[in-house]
Amino acid sequence: MNKARRKEISKCQDDLNAILDRLQCVLDEEQEAYDNLPEGIQMGERGDAMQECIDNLDNAISDLQTAIDDLDEIE
Repeated sequence: MNKARRKEISKCQDDLNAILDRLQCVLDEEQEAYDNLPEGIQMGERGDAMQECIDNLDNAISDLQTAIDDLDEIE
């Protein structure tokens, strides 16, 4: 791979890492909001929806980290 394409991949990695950080902040905030709910609400429909969102964010972060790691392998 030539230098120009490696540089472009590096820029993409920087962008993906920034997105990863932003998603992690959203996840942390949502987890904190969930943790601060009364137990009755956590066990209800609203709590279930929040937990599903937390799980989906966690999966997205994991997948994004895998993509970043794959790009590292290219370089």
